[in-house]
Order: sequence, then structure tokens, then C-alpha cells
Amino acid sequence: MNKTFNRFSLSSIAVAVLASLPSTNLIAQETDDRAIEEVVAKASRLKGTASAVMEERKSQAFVADILGAEQISRTGDSDAAAALRRVTGLTLVDGKFIYVRGLGERYSSTQLNSASVPSPDPSRSVIPLDLFPAAMIESLSVQKSYSPSMPANFGGGNVDIRLKTIPTDFMFNISGNLGGNADNFDEGIFYNGGDNDWRGEDDGKRAAPVQLMGMWRNYQPLDEVSQDENRAIAAMLNRDYDPKSQSIDPNWGVDLSFGDRFESGKWRFGYLTSVSYDNNWQVSKLYEGQDFVNNDDGSYSLVRGFDQVDATEHSIRWSGMLNLGIEYDKAHRIDISNIILHDTADKIKEKFGNTNNALITDGLRVRDIDVNYEERELIATQIRGTHNFPEFNNLGFDWKYSNARSSRYAPGNLTTRFMLTDNNEDGVWDLSTESSLRKGRTAGRYTFQDLNDKVENYGFNFSMPIYFDGGEVELKAGGDFIEKSRDAFARRLDINTLAFDNADLSGYVLADVLTDNVILNHPLAGSETIIRDNSVPGDDYLSAQMVDAYYFSADFLFDNTWRVSGGVRWEDFRQVVAPLDPENGQFDLPTSPTEQDLANMAFREDDFYPALALTYIASPQVQYRLSYGETTVRPDLREVAPTTYLDPLTEYPVRGTPGIQTTQIKNYDLRWEWYLETGENLSVGLFYKDMVNPIESVQSPSQDGPPLIVMANADDGEVYGVEVEFMKDFAFLGGIGSDFFVSGNVTLSDSEINIDTQRVVEQTGVSAAVTNASRRMTGHSQYVVNLNLGYDAPNGNHAITLAYNVFGERIIIPGIEGQEDRMEQPFHSLDLVYTYYPSFASTLKFKAQNLLDQKKEMEFSDTLFRSETKGIGFDISYKYEF
Repeated sequence: MNKTFNRFSLSSIAVAVLASLPSTNLIAQETDDRAIEEVVAKASRLKGTASAVMEERKSQAFVADILGAEQISRTGDSDAAAALRRVTGLTLVDGKFIYVRGLGERYSSTQLNSASVPSPDPSRSVIPLDLFPAAMIESLSVQKSYSPSMPANFGGGNVDIRLKTIPTDFMFNISGNLGGNADNFDEGIFYNGGDNDWRGEDDGKRAAPVQLMGMWRNYQPLDEVSQDENRAIAAMLNRDYDPKSQSIDPNWGVDLSFGDRFESGKWRFGYLTSVSYDNNWQVSKLYEGQDFVNNDDGSYSLVRGFDQVDATEHSIRWSGMLNLGIEYDKAHRIDISNIILHDTADKIKEKFGNTNNALITDGLRVRDIDVNYEERELIATQIRGTHNFPEFNNLGFDWKYSNARSSRYAPGNLTTRFMLTDNNEDGVWDLSTESSLRKGRTAGRYTFQDLNDKVENYGFNFSMPIYFDGGEVELKAGGDFIEKSRDAFARRLDINTLAFDNADLSGYVLADVLTDNVILNHPLAGSETIIRDNSVPGDDYLSAQMVDAYYFSADFLFDNTWRVSGGVRWEDFRQVVAPLDPENGQFDLPTSPTEQDLANMAFREDDFYPALALTYIASPQVQYRLSYGETTVRPDLREVAPTTYLDPLTEYPVRGTPGIQTTQIKNYDLRWEWYLETGENLSVGLFYKDMVNPIESVQSPSQDGPPLIVMANADDGEVYGVEVEFMKDFAFLGGIGSDFFVSGNVTLSDSEINIDTQRVVEQTGVSAAVTNASRRMTGHSQYVVNLNLGYDAPNGNHAITLAYNVFGERIIIPGIEGQEDRMEQPFHSLDLVYTYYPSFASTLKFKAQNLLDQKKEMEFSDTLFRSETKGIGFDISYKYEF
């Protein structure tokens, strides 16, 4: 053991690197037990894990950043989305989607164990990353420069979520956590849900009545039933959605995992299984502006929107994983991974505000109740094989097969509107005496949504090393094949209170105003019906996507100094999106469709995508990287269909654009890296992306209500910037200074797109009164900063991390008609994580998040547009490893 250490001249930090390398392989290098004990004595938990991922990054041929499980744990992030915001140049949007180098989620691809996965998001093909709990993740890899083995749909980068696999020996651990949020201390609001809400599943209470679902299956229009049948169906709809004040329970969760490895001659077997459950609450206050008027002094005043919003969200998340592995003679290995992820978000908002016709100056207010419930689920089975044939010059062969499906189920969501009248003119709106359900054809709206997305992905790779004097080369070739299908169903039912003949609609509780007696027996006006189907073509749609890809690459190493990697990928991409008419289930096409009508439903392209990377290894500590790649970014599924849908994230109507073109991108990267034997490191990188036809969102003017967003091509665009990453300890201070370290990254960047408004008008058919025809890209932040200040006690029993993250303001909605762009403001996130190790087998952790009590805010022209409180979160957990 000592001879081994002396031969490699390992420092304490370098030993920590070896100690902290992830145990992701079924077969680990044989290690003396006494050596492990010595390593543990010397290892610094955080500096070791950070150095471990640096070693992997250093060995990559193309520019990549790696985030390990221990790093995720140390910063206290609960899921993949939150963890990835710590990576250089990455920002988090809406808590779900990652923007790489300021490019939106469409410009990045996501894989699970290097395989394509489906998405439960109804308007995006990329999967929301908050689905993946941190406890399941071994590491997160973000490749920022394109290589031929990556999908060609590559803009900002490729995110690969690597799940934990077989342990090196027996392991069994259990952990539990308890926490909450400072905003939860006061009472929140909620409504009467179903009996199965504790497990994140609707018990049928929110679902549409059986009779109504039967009509939808048979495409029987609602307007064809009699008034009495319409009454009966309306009476069966759940109306028990009104908010009630209630105290908020603490957040809590539990995780359990165990696994083992066995050997028998040349055979080795192993398994790992884990389950987790989390139950969380969040109380928030919001401000939701919609329309503003420009005052004489240049300021803006709200004329439509909600200035007082109370919200409470209840989320349930549970997951399960089972991994199996078998290996023969250290040369042939097969892994089988099975996962299920289930996430339910149940949110109610009580909103007070005004419209153009209900003004405070006239003693009028509106009160909306919004209930949004959704269940998201991902189920995946993956089989991967790796084979090495020494008898054939170490020919390598690996293959994969992945079959995954995701779903989004959102039954019976409801929005209702009440009118408040200040009858006594005291400036206070009394719900019990001054409230009534709105008289109109849309006093309320039910929405029922169901989406299923399936992806089958299989592929293979061959590799052949060739050695020669002064160097070596590895030749690689492979194929990747993806088949994806999606079916989406949506219905909108409006509550028509004009149907009632002189009904008394006073009250503030929907179920008390529209009782069964009123719905079933109150006289109706003429032929009016109580519920109306307001679904439109495109609410239902079918889509399919196929990708056939082949690549070839070569990786040369000369004199351990120069490394040249490059190759080319060919992809054949086919996609069809077919909106359906909800009245008959047929394709939404003209009676006699033309070839152009059919062409608008389909999209196809095939092309070659080359890449080249050069690495100069100046010394064991210093290396320079230069890379170039040509890639594409294709429109999302719904962006090529000429139908309007409601984006559930922004709550804005979005319309696709037939004929929208793909974005062609040329990617350039240059990076200098410096790795010290102590584990400290520093890197500085430059990047530049030249884009043709970047896909952007454009707002259509003069909309009554939320703005209509249409998708269009800008003429050209560019993104460029500098990234700096570092880790430094304070050993130079002596004494206790050696126990502290600082790590982090800074990204400074900019972007510009140029929009030809006339081209947008011709492409979309709507007016393009954009305020700024040349501007930054939507979602792009000019700076991103991450800083971690850490402390590791000399005895290894205590660890503290103070983690800071901030992004620069970014465009959320481009401005029109002279109004400036809607900008999301910087969010200064400061989190504290303290970890205590009472024994070698146990861990006690306390974390506090958003210590600065920051709000999420959006502004334009120094005017508040949207805001949401996040509160200060806290959590304490205990983990025991048997």
C-alpha cells in the first residue's frame, strides 16, 4: 500500500480524489481494506468530490462540465433542475427548464443514461428536469461543445442525467427529512381534494363525469344533447373547489435504498434498488399584471390584472428504481435499469384585481379562483451492454435499448370569476354581502387534459484502438435510432350563467351559488345551456417523430501532448404533427386539402453535422482546448402546427407557425484549464455561436386578455461569452485556513437576434409591431454567478457550505407597440447547508434556502409586471447507512 502511494506521490487532496470517485461500476479495482481506511482519514469530503469530477472533465475530448452526487448533496439541491443551475453558464427557468449559455430549453437536449426520454410537458418536447430527484442521481454531465456521438439537435449543450448504479459491496441506508418554509407559518388556503391526494393521485373526484367522457370518446358534440341532459351533466361536475383558510403541515420525506454485489468465478452480479417519497407545501403571494396604460409622465399604470393573489401549492413526489447488473471476466457487462418517477402539483390561487370594464374607481373588483392540478409520470426501462474483445485488438462494442413513456394527467382544473361591488362605498369588498358569480358565458371554465408520450431509443457503438510509435488513435462508429409518438387530449367547458333566467347569483362560494337545485330546476332562458364546450381544433393532436443517425469519429493522441478528435454525424429527421377536430376526431384539414395543407403537418430534413476538437496538453497540469461543430435546432412538436394552445407554464396562448425553419448553428469553443495536484483548479473559456434562422417568440398586439405568442424565425443571431471556473483553498493562510475553500464560476455573455418584421408578418400572418427588432434572445442572461464557501472540520465530523447563485435579468416576453421587453429580474439565491457526521454510518444535515428572502419579479420600463414570493425554506434530515 505505501509503495503505491509513494510511487504516485499523492498529496492529501489527491488521495481524496481517489477516495471520492463515484462507485458507479459494477466491478471496482481491487483495493486493500487498510488502504481505504488511510484514504478516509486523509480525505476532505467536498474538495475530494469536486476534484473527482474535475478529473473526468479533464479527460473529455470535448468541452464538458460534470456535477457529482456529493456536490449536489453539499449544496442541498433537491432535484436535477435545481442542481444544474450550479454548473457554469446554466440558468434555471420556472424551476423546471435549464438554459445553457443563455439559450432556451429548445436549444439543449436531455438524455437519461445517454438515451432519449419522453416529456410530459404539453407544449415542449424537452423533459422538465425537476422530475428527477437528487437522491437518484450519480452525476450530471453537461457537454457544451458538439461531438459526433451527440444528437445533432444541439445548441447550448447536451445534459446527460446519470442514475446511480450497482454498488461495489453491500449497502443499505435509510433517511428521513422534516422541514418547511417561513411563508407557511401563517395560514394558507386550500380546497377539498380527493382521498388519494396523499399519494399524488386523483380518486376520480376531479375527473369528468362518466357520461361526458363517453360522449368525448364517441365524438358526440355537447351542443347536440337536450337542455335536461346538459343540466344533468353540469350537476355531476365537481364544484367543491372554493378556497378555505387552513394551517399548513410541515414538509417531510423518506428515502430507502439497498444493494449488493456477488462473485462466482469469473461472474459478478449486483443490484441496487431505492424508493423515495416527499410531501411538500408552499404558500406564496403574487402580483399578476396583464395590461398597462402609459401615463403622461412616462410611467405605467395597471388597467387589467391582479394586484392581490394568494396561492398555496401542495406537491407529492415519489419514485422507485431497480438496477440489475451482470459481468463476465471483466470484459462483458450488461446493466438493466428500471425507474418510475411520479410528481403531482396541486395549486390554488385566490386573485383580486380589475379588468377594463371592472374598475376600482367605479367600485368594482373581480375575484378569480384558479385550481391547477396535474400528475406527471415517467416510466423507463433501459438495457445497456458493454463488451471488449482482447483477441480482436481490444475491439469494443456497446449497445443500448431504452423504452420509456411519460404522461401528464390534469383532470377538472377550474377557473371561476366573481364580481365584487362596493355597495356601501367604504372601500372594502365584503365577500359575504358584496360578491356574486359573474353573469356571462364564461363565468367559469373547466379544463380536462391528458397527454401520453412514448420514446423507443436503441443504438450501438464500435471502437478500435490502434497504437503506433509516439501515439495512438481510437476509431469509433455507431448508430442511434429514435421513435417517438405522442397523443394529447384536451377539453374546455365553460359555465354559462346567462343560461339562467333571472337567477340570484349572489355569494362567494361556487357550490353555494350553483347548487344542484339551481342547476337542475331553475328556469333557463330560451335555448341556452349551462355548460358549453369551447374546445378548438388543435386541443387534441397526434404527433410522431423518427430519427435515424450514424456517425464516425477518430481520437488521436500524439506524444501525450496533442489530441485531435473529430468526425461527422448524419441524421435523417422526420416529424408529423396532426391537430384533430374535437367534434369528430378527424384531422383538422380543409374539405379538399391541398399538398401544402398536408405539408404543413409534416417536417423532414437530413444533413451531415461535423465536429473537430484540438487539445494541447502543455503539462500534466495545463491544457488548452479548441473545438468547432455544426449543429441544428428544430422546432418543437407544436410549433409547426397552425393551432393555438394555452401554455400551462406562462398561461399565455401560443400559436404554431407552419413552415417555420430550423436553426443552423456554428459552434466555437476555446478553453484553458489548469489543474493543481492539491485539487485546486482554474479554467477560462470563450464561446461563440453563429445562428441562421433562430426560432423566437413574437407577441401579437391588441389582444383582449393575455397576449397571443406566435413562433417565428429571426434572420440571424449570435451568442458569445466568457466562462471562468475555479476552486481554491486557504492553506496559504496556515492554521485553520487549510480547512476552508472557495469554489465557483462566473459567466459573462451577450446575444443578439435581428428580426425582419415584414418576414414575420408573411410567415405568421399577424402584425409584428415589435419594439426592438434587434435584441437579446428570449431567456438570455448577461451574467451568471455561482460561489461556494466551504468548511471541512479537520476531524471530518463537520462540513458547512454557503452557496450563492444569481443570474442577470432576462427577457420573458418581448415588448410590442413601444412597450419595452418584459424582463425577469435577478434572483439572488443564498443557501446554507450544515452537515454533521455523528459516526461513520450516520449523517445529520440542516439546510436553509433563500436566506435573503428574494422574490421572483418581472418588470418592464421600471414597472412591476409579475412577482411571486418564495420564502425562506429550511429542512433537517437524518441518514443512517447499515
